Amino acid sequence: MLKILIPTLMLVPTTWLTPAKWLWPTTLLHSLVIALASLSWFKNMSETGWTFLNSYMATDPLSTPLLVLTCWLLPLMILASQNHMSSDTVNRQRTYISLLTSLQIFLILAFSATEIIMFYVMFETTLIPTLFLITRWGNQTERLNAGTYFLFYTLAGSLPLLVALLLLQNTTGTLSLLTLQYVPPMSLTTYGDKLWWIGCLMAFLVKMPLYGVHLWLPKAHVEAPIAGSMVLAAVLLKLGGYGMMRMLILLEPLTKELSYPFIVLALWGVIMTGSICLRQTDLKSLIAYSSVSHMGLVVSGILIQTPWGFTGALILMIAHGLTSSALFCLANTNYERTHSRTMALARGLQVALPLLSTWWFIASLANLALPPLPNLMGELMIITSVFNWSWWTLLLTGTGTLITAGYSLYMFLMTRRGPLPIHMTALDPSHSREHLLIALHLLPLILLILKPELVWGWTA
Repeated sequence: MLKILIPTLMLVPTTWLTPAKWLWPTTLLHSLVIALASLSWFKNMSETGWTFLNSYMATDPLSTPLLVLTCWLLPLMILASQNHMSSDTVNRQRTYISLLTSLQIFLILAFSATEIIMFYVMFETTLIPTLFLITRWGNQTERLNAGTYFLFYTLAGSLPLLVALLLLQNTTGTLSLLTLQYVPPMSLTTYGDKLWWIGCLMAFLVKMPLYGVHLWLPKAHVEAPIAGSMVLAAVLLKLGGYGMMRMLILLEPLTKELSYPFIVLALWGVIMTGSICLRQTDLKSLIAYSSVSHMGLVVSGILIQTPWGFTGALILMIAHGLTSSALFCLANTNYERTHSRTMALARGLQVALPLLSTWWFIASLANLALPPLPNLMGELMIITSVFNWSWWTLLLTGTGTLITAGYSLYMFLMTRRGPLPIHMTALDPSHSREHLLIALHLLPLILLILKPELVWGWTA
């Protein structure tokens, strides 16, 4: 555990002590080495239960894929930000990289925490660097508004969780995930217990985000700089799913009755946000809303509480993390060339940048869940388990999948196909940095087809 955490901590002084011209190469190489070293966590995945144990931090088959995804994302964020940060002063560049690194540190501590209260503290701490990224480096003046939405939605959702956890500590005497599984099941019968159930899950449902409390997400995504959008889509939304999987084991007898409205809302959200995507003009906004619809499937998969639902949710979380992050990077390459996020203004780029269009095509297909890719594995497992719970849900999930295919192809055709507009005179060619960036997103996604048990979670 420490062989990843200590190098990540040392990345902060490295950032501040490196000479200015070596700043980006050094931090990139350093973080890439950390990302490669983090793959060693997969080594003990075949054993059930916890590994790399000390009294505070451990990994198990559920947290390992998310930890590796977190470490994998830092070098990619550094690669993506290099171009648009080059005009900033050196100290601002250093601050930016330090914020990204601190985000990785907090996320590692959150995913590997064995104490629920430590998980809660780290869950909240990730707000701070993200808020700085959105409000300081965002594109438009709307960014302060977006930052406020982001902060208050998440805070309002997660304060009941703190109270719920303190109540749990009082009744059971422990908050360690290692011992909580042996606590005798509680008889949750009163109205207060039902409020406690909602308090435990609300924070994660807002973070996911569930349809209805999702309004912070498109704002935050659209206004954040590229690295902010990447880490929000790829890892921060997954904190909600991870927290739900951890907490639901403790809420056992109640979830069966109380999860109905939330499953219905999540599945309805898949259709609603999909339809919103179909009429978006803003490219980043479209990708952000598609995240909400994918996370709706994940929420329903987790709340149904079957092994298939859990596995499907974890696979879809990992696959969506890589896919949506890649899509944000591609949207950013468009933005850096045309300085506009409006899709109608940047059409027909396939003629100008054919290789980037190949990447766009693969990423769009991954977003609509093309057969061999893990996205489809996750979606099919969730749809099957939800169908077993009630066959009416097939109407919702089926319509949702159709709409997803619709807006993914709409996004690809709008940005890439057709004649090149007259105002596009001098376009920068695509850089090898951008190709490397997208390749490092899509290669793990394609390689997961060959060994999906890495991201199966507990059922492996």
